[in-house]
Amino acid sequence: MPLELNREVFITCAVTGSGGTQDRSPHVPRSPKQIADSAIAAAKAGAAVVHCHVRDPETGAPSRRLDLYREVTDRIRDAEVDVVLNLTAGMGGDIVFGGVEAPFPVAEGTDMIGASERVAHVAECLPEICTLDCGTMNFAEADYVMTNTPGALRAMGRMMTDLGVKPEIEAFDTGHLWFAKQLVKEGVLAPNALVQLCMGVPWGAPDDLNTFMAMVNNVPDDWPFSAFSLGRHQMAYVAASVLAGGNVRVGLEDNLWLDKGVLAENWQLVERAGTIIENMGARVIGPAEVREKLGLVKRAPVAS
Repeated sequence: MPLELNREVFITCAVTGSGGTQDRSPHVPRSPKQIADSAIAAAKAGAAVVHCHVRDPETGAPSRRLDLYREVTDRIRDAEVDVVLNLTAGMGGDIVFGGVEAPFPVAEGTDMIGASERVAHVAECLPEICTLDCGTMNFAEADYVMTNTPGALRAMGRMMTDLGVKPEIEAFDTGHLWFAKQLVKEGVLAPNALVQLCMGVPWGAPDDLNTFMAMVNNVPDDWPFSAFSLGRHQMAYVAASVLAGGNVRVGLEDNLWLDKGVLAENWQLVERAGTIIENMGARVIGPAEVREKLGLVKRAPVAS
């Protein structure tokens, strides 16, 4: 597939994530107010989409609490800046096995819930976009498996579609894209599926350019996509994704650093990504254009 520069690029800011980064940088937001304020600052810096997890306000540990999602959603929607809200639906599929000789019973850290509960905050908050991790994989952050069975993904995808929330397919390897195409074929997802290519997440697709282009070449031509990589490669993948015809994701979920020895804030990462995009001869588009491009309907503040 020949490279075709994307000249109208949207930036997603992944604000806080669910990794164990809360004690590695003072800029990783924890409370709903901190998460919303960081998302709003990112939007002011040029992010058209903000991708949000929630954390326990005291410990910073990842959380699935509905009240935290509701507060983040309300604060972002009540802000004076417009932005497309993207909530994770990735929590609740983690299995930590007991050990290599005695895998059962499962160990502390396992967080396994049903499909409806995994989508409960999406039904509560009705973001414009939510994520759908389209496969199962090992994670190197701890000795656990991110579990997304075909049945669970079909159920969650149908719920998202029925709610009028656009799933963002999180593809950590080429097989995840294969299954996403199957979900579209079955009518679980709409044909114009949205994809996030997740590069360099151990042990998914490595972030070398040959693997990246294999991922890009497995995205149907009429599917919009974004891409990211972790740590020091985050900004390199801003350029790579735009050059390959895609959009970009930056943020503290994926990278804590602005420069060597300099911890970043989300708005700074967005601002730098915007500079790279514009220096490549492309234009950063805003939330209204993203809604038109992706067929989204702007949500009003959630009624109390």
